Amino acid sequence: MTARPSVLFVCVHNAGRSQMAAGWLRELAGDRIEVRSAGSAPADSINPAAVEAMAEVGIDISHQNPKILTPESVQASDVVITMGCGDACPFYPGKRYEDWKLADPAGKGVVEVRPVRDEIRARIEELITSLLPQDAPTAPAQN
Repeated sequence: MTARPSVLFVCVHNAGRSQMAAGWLRELAGDRIEVRSAGSAPADSINPAAVEAMAEVGIDISHQNPKILTPESVQASDVVITMGCGDACPFYPGKRYEDWKLADPAGKGVVEVRPVRDEIRARIEELITSLLPQDAPTAPAQN
């Protein structure tokens, strides 16, 4: 893995889950981790309920646009996290892959999107700890 790890979040439409995950990672890791997101069949715009749910916690993803998944984006990433894209996600040796089973927020209101947002945050916190172990809190030395 490179000095600054790179993570790619992939879902079908790149309009909800992957955008929320990218927003959380940018917010919680800052510039310590490079963040990408893409979709196997991108929507025309971001899910408004996802935008609203993230705005409730102070994260603005309204300026993001769904992007098409490319082999280059996968090759340029150290970690590829899929969220329901199935076989549409290309596989390259040497990459760390995780498949996050998350409810699809498509067509749902903000009340139904909040639990997905919160679950994504918890997973992002675990991801940061695994990618930046030197930043994880350590117990004081025992004498």
